[in-house]
Amino acid sequence: MKKRNAIAAACLIVFFLAVILIYMGAGSAKIDAINARADEYLTAAGGDEAQAARNMNADALGVLTVLPPLIAILLAFLTKNVVISLFAGIVFGAVLMQVTGGTLVQSGFGFISIVTGMMNSLGDSWNAGVVMQCLVIGGTIALITKMGGARAIADALAKRAKTAKSSQFITWLMGIFIFFDDYANSLIVGPVMRPVTDKMRISREKLSFIVDSTAAPIAGIALISTWIATELTSIRDGFANIGVTEGVDFYGTFVRTIPYRFYNIFILVFILFTIYLSREFGPMLKAERRARKFGKVVADGSTPLMSDEAADLEPAEGAKTSIWSAILPIGTLIVSAFVLFYYIGYQYALADGVAVMRTAPFSWEGIKEAFSATDAALALLGSAILATIVALVYGVCKKHFNLIEGIDIWIKGLKSLFITAVILVLAWTLNGTIKEIGTSMFLVNTISGSLPAFLLPSLIFVMGSLISFSTGTSYGTMLILTPLTIPLANALKPGNETFMLAAIGAVLTGAIFGDHCSPISDTTILSSMGAGCDHLDHTKTQMVYALAVAGVSIVGGYLLVGLGLPVWASLIIGIVLTGVMVAVVGKNPDKPLPGKLEPTE
Repeated sequence: MKKRNAIAAACLIVFFLAVILIYMGAGSAKIDAINARADEYLTAAGGDEAQAARNMNADALGVLTVLPPLIAILLAFLTKNVVISLFAGIVFGAVLMQVTGGTLVQSGFGFISIVTGMMNSLGDSWNAGVVMQCLVIGGTIALITKMGGARAIADALAKRAKTAKSSQFITWLMGIFIFFDDYANSLIVGPVMRPVTDKMRISREKLSFIVDSTAAPIAGIALISTWIATELTSIRDGFANIGVTEGVDFYGTFVRTIPYRFYNIFILVFILFTIYLSREFGPMLKAERRARKFGKVVADGSTPLMSDEAADLEPAEGAKTSIWSAILPIGTLIVSAFVLFYYIGYQYALADGVAVMRTAPFSWEGIKEAFSATDAALALLGSAILATIVALVYGVCKKHFNLIEGIDIWIKGLKSLFITAVILVLAWTLNGTIKEIGTSMFLVNTISGSLPAFLLPSLIFVMGSLISFSTGTSYGTMLILTPLTIPLANALKPGNETFMLAAIGAVLTGAIFGDHCSPISDTTILSSMGAGCDHLDHTKTQMVYALAVAGVSIVGGYLLVGLGLPVWASLIIGIVLTGVMVAVVGKNPDKPLPGKLEPTE
């Protein structure tokens, strides 16, 4: 099988290289013609040279702009190696960029742009903060594990999580509780619940699905979260495109879109149905049956997204453990993150002259402004460092280790997440490449067009899904598509607030759906890491569920509201459809499938 997949991967690479080479010959005249109109593109982009270049690339390359993400995704499933697949996508993207510039050979087939892209990925303060946060939290988790905190909290939760159902529900509940940031959710819930779900014979695939499905979906609709700034910015830019810059409560508009965020709501409900009906389907059913029957929470041959560096960090046999060795560091991480979100946002908003920060900084309006202006990466890194300090001090005081030993343990935990950092950097580099060649612009221009008004919310949801799946970013999709959606909705149904809210909600939730099941998404990667699951196993099991819920979101949500059905009725219908789907299609993983041979160990 591995040899066959390797041959298929090689054939895929050769095929796409041939496509590019053929295009270089057949499309050279088109590229030259577009390059000759550079001034026109610059004028259309309002003088933004970078945006003009992206628009030119999108027009010049056409359907080839989807090759880099497509190659990365296909190779990932063929080779089972995310690093190689992401790098291949980056290489193809770099080659395409040089094709449009006519410098393919001179540039060494884009080698310099590949290296530059990686440097830029790490040079971005947000990305650097996320990588450092992951590594620091890895060290903190190692300290907690060495002190026996992970074992103690698992034992404590096990008293309540006595069944597969209750342990999954507690995982879901923790994901809802950590609503303010999807990264914090992925990095906290998975490591804390992993020992409990392992004991209950719940597959790592199901754990990572629950973690991932309560990360971005809940953060995206939370009234206060690190997503607010991006969502409000995209809404504001959209209204600016129809000439409305004053008199609009952008935050109020965001709140009113929440009932129209069908995918976010239905995926949260979907998890509950699978838990309490004990029903699974698709690849997840196979994974759960494997875990239940043989206790194999990870499939044979899989590579969990974590190394073995932390394998020797369990406390010594007979060592006294306490739940406080986990509660104090993790509590510090959560509380300090929330405090830093506010404090950093307060400082930024104050510097920007936001009046409410001087008159009533702790009012609802003040808190909202602070969270909208905050730097989430800085806040999360700061909270992770504080959690590390607390864990070190507690461990030294309780004589679990001395300071030098504690630092060595912390470094071991940091090393265990190094592969996650590598994958994140490659994913960001690929995203940057995709942005430069104009993939998003091509998809928007291709899919949009004349259509009946009632189909707009559904089409916008599909467009947002495709763009975010291809690029691996929710934020980028929101910022690209919302400013295009609001004018379109206003043109089709002028002054219709319900229609406008449905269209905006479709963008914001479509962006989350595509990002949710994309193998090159950072939150998908972090969820795999937090749950200790093979990244591709997580992706393929989650994708079936995400697509099923997306189908319900269209049929039971956007089509109905587009036809004029009240949103509350669509929510009820969608929730009922979700439950019926799980009950009818799903099977109990504790029972063998009828007519099927039992799997062998």
